Amino acid sequence: MKKKLIAMLMLVVMIGALLAGCGKEKGKETGSVSQGESTKKEEKTPPKDENITIKVFSNLPDRKNGQGLVEQMIIDEYMELNKNVTIEVEALDEEAYKTKFKAYAMNGMPDVVSIWGQPSFIDEVLDAGVLAELNETDYNDYKFISGSLEGFKKDGKLYGLPRNSDVMAFYYNQKIFEDNGWKVPATYEELLLLGKSIKEAGMVPVAMDGGDGWPLAILLTDLLLKVNGDCSSIVTPAVAQGNFTSGEMKKTTELLVEAAKSGLFQTGYDSQDYGTAMNLFTNGQAAMFYMGSWETSMARNQDIPEEIRNNIRAFTMPVVEGGKGKATDIAAWNGGGYAVSAHSEVKGEAIKFLNFMYQPDKLSKYGWENGVGMSAQDQTEFLSGNETELQMQFMEFLKNATSVSGTPINDCGPSIFKTVIESEIQSVSNGTKSVDEFLTNIGLACK
Repeated sequence: MKKKLIAMLMLVVMIGALLAGCGKEKGKETGSVSQGESTKKEEKTPPKDENITIKVFSNLPDRKNGQGLVEQMIIDEYMELNKNVTIEVEALDEEAYKTKFKAYAMNGMPDVVSIWGQPSFIDEVLDAGVLAELNETDYNDYKFISGSLEGFKKDGKLYGLPRNSDVMAFYYNQKIFEDNGWKVPATYEELLLLGKSIKEAGMVPVAMDGGDGWPLAILLTDLLLKVNGDCSSIVTPAVAQGNFTSGEMKKTTELLVEAAKSGLFQTGYDSQDYGTAMNLFTNGQAAMFYMGSWETSMARNQDIPEEIRNNIRAFTMPVVEGGKGKATDIAAWNGGGYAVSAHSEVKGEAIKFLNFMYQPDKLSKYGWENGVGMSAQDQTEFLSGNETELQMQFMEFLKNATSVSGTPINDCGPSIFKTVIESEIQSVSNGTKSVDEFLTNIGLACK
């Protein structure tokens, strides 16, 4: 019965809504085209005994935990099975990665690269022609969730594969909550009141990576979903028209400002990065941490003290009083993935490695076994009964979801829009710019 329930979540919840967050028109469904066949004839795979070096450029610098560990496990396994292949990895944190990716796009791309299937990233990359076309029919038996490939297509052709199904949530320390008599909030107002109680107890309420901008933008997306009941009906026309002055956007932004003003986040949150925010939570200084399902591996991370990692739980954004969104409307979307360079000198072998990585018993299986977020492939066959409570919580979030946000607002427009909103949201949240200035400026970025 358990497996049937989880299968329902994987096959039903993600359909359509998960990929439609920006309302962008995509290509045809999986298996409907095979344009990649023409490119496959041109790919040259060196003889089996010839030494080959594949260069992998990754946004996963931690190779001992989480997704970086899983990625490295597969790389090591591939080299063990293919003795003539050496895989060299260059791994940077996400912001540094995206900066260097732009340089590589102009001067020559490594063979296999991390990518994101959101318009703000992939549209310009595909227009530049730096990614190799993949043969979509090769993946008919790879158990990708319906619709999950769409963000990696252009004109019906496939140029990358998704790794994650991402869900945003508040991680919290269950023991700290119980010891202090704190309860998981049911409304946004209760969340702010909880934050005040936590702050009075001498702790940081919510550890926030505000220095990077994008977590605040996802928080804005999360709140918009609770205010309006869906995001695309507001964000799509706003991006198209360069006008974010709707009443729903203004109310949502005001809620975000209220959170920062009330002291929900740590002092200096707007200049502190991912690692700083995460450390506040994992060393017990913060009661909560706002981040995505890709961090569920915290529950298995031996570098985190046992009394903390064993008590990490999560809840999704509570409802906003007077809002249209339900408690079960959640911020979720298909996240990052991988692609092959169009100009790779070992393109055939690079695609062979990519396909090996995505075999259902590799990336998806190893990810689940190591408690690493949610895959873009069906993972139900890998349920073992040894899952952490945190893993199962995120499964429940998806299983019970009545709707999902789709692509976060910061990734719904051109790259300049992403840059502007992730900067301006820091300014509006800390009070150095007004709500009206923020909404005007992000609108101008779309024009």
